[in-house]
Amino acid sequence: MQSRIKPLDAILATAEKHALPRSLGPVQLMLLGIGAIIGTGIFVLTAAAAQKAGPGMIWSFVIAGGVCAVAALCYSELASMVPVSGSAYTYSYAVVGELLAWMVGWALILEYAVAAAAVCVGWSGYFMGLIESSTGLALPAALSAGPAWSLSGVDFSHGLINLPAIGVALAVTALLVVGTKESATFNAVLVAIKIAALTLFIALTVPAMESGNFMPFAPNGWFGPEGTSGLGIVGAAASIFFAYVGFDAVSTAAEETRDPQRNVPIGLIGSLVICTLFYLLVTMGAIGTIGAQPTSLGVQPGSAQFARECAALAAQGAEPLVCSDEALAHVLRAINYGWAGNLVGIAANLALPSVILMMLYGQTRIFFVMARDGLLPEKLATIHPRWKTPHIVTIITGVCVAIAAALLPVGQLADISNSGTLFAFFMVAVAVMILRRRDPHRKRPFRTPAVWVVAPLAAAGCVALFVNLPFEAMLVLPVWGTIGLAVYFLYGHRHSHVGRGLIEVHEQDEDAPQPPIVEH
Repeated sequence: MQSRIKPLDAILATAEKHALPRSLGPVQLMLLGIGAIIGTGIFVLTAAAAQKAGPGMIWSFVIAGGVCAVAALCYSELASMVPVSGSAYTYSYAVVGELLAWMVGWALILEYAVAAAAVCVGWSGYFMGLIESSTGLALPAALSAGPAWSLSGVDFSHGLINLPAIGVALAVTALLVVGTKESATFNAVLVAIKIAALTLFIALTVPAMESGNFMPFAPNGWFGPEGTSGLGIVGAAASIFFAYVGFDAVSTAAEETRDPQRNVPIGLIGSLVICTLFYLLVTMGAIGTIGAQPTSLGVQPGSAQFARECAALAAQGAEPLVCSDEALAHVLRAINYGWAGNLVGIAANLALPSVILMMLYGQTRIFFVMARDGLLPEKLATIHPRWKTPHIVTIITGVCVAIAAALLPVGQLADISNSGTLFAFFMVAVAVMILRRRDPHRKRPFRTPAVWVVAPLAAAGCVALFVNLPFEAMLVLPVWGTIGLAVYFLYGHRHSHVGRGLIEVHEQDEDAPQPPIVEH
């Protein structure tokens, strides 16, 4: 199995044919990173993180940002060596062989699809909040939230299906199928809207903070009460990791960067530091104004017990931060800035569909390349004659995302997505160390500094966050991985192009899915 390695030279030769001019400096890289990272997680995960860690979620952002920083430095070395857009799947194929590359690609399929579903659910919360605030109309709870899931069963008492989340998932899928593209300018405007909304939030909440709202600081401790999983400050960090995913936009831009050895770490660390500061100020503003205590200790967000406790509080006329589906807008309305809450709601409604579009694109791209490599049925990579998009795989992905968004709460979706992401980043850190030993003299436009400290730290950080996810989320990865192994040995192993002696690189095919953002 180990012999099934896609030669690095073949990948590099293909990449050189499509080489991009080196035009990006440190400031452009930093702005690219901020645009890709900021917004989604802080909009949709603040309430879930507060239920896990209380005010201690401030430290959760710092921990997650630190793990991201070391993982990003490893990612950048591979991105500069293997400058094609197949992400961690391509890197793994070139370094550790087909089987592990398949597992990474399979994990990335889970990551992108479930992350897209999480953002759909987050969008739904802000959409319904905005409608209710503006018109007084509201969907019944049974149609605006999915059921509560746990190992003990499914509880439909507080939600049945999330209709708005289904709507946005299918709408974005339709746009992607017909080949809709945003201009880079339009995307930059959406990024500016997200940052303006968060800046407005900080400006209105930070001056109104009260120190008493920060106590008790860590009600669930660092690792959650005994007998629980995925709670406490570190448990919240494992969830909050979702808020930083997007930094690979900087890593994969290494091939377009002037003097990457200097500029990539500046862009990466700079964008992570700025985003972390933004996140900390937003979090402090939310906590300091209305508090962020869990409904009770040891209770997972999204669980049946959590839904019951939130319903009981609502019956008493209380709606704490942890129970809100639109946390940032809710905070502003709670401190009598209803107009600002509506503006933040509008910003989320405008900006989040663009994030869903990029996540669905990332998922279809991985599917496309794996199908072209023969590991999945090549029919999946069929290009529509009129729209020039891989319509079959896009529709399959969109329907799966809509089903997940309809039935699962945002916190659980983010945790499941993180399990796939953490596995992929762990493999990238391992691949960097293997390549340093196996091929020390190969040209590396960017070299991970102090690699024998940074790469083990990245690998250990990914493992540490993974084991602090809720048990159900941890369980998803091995179950999904087992299904993946079955698919590989029943189909991929026999149809693999590399296994049949065909050395091809499909990441840069002319008819490969093109990014939905274009320069104008």
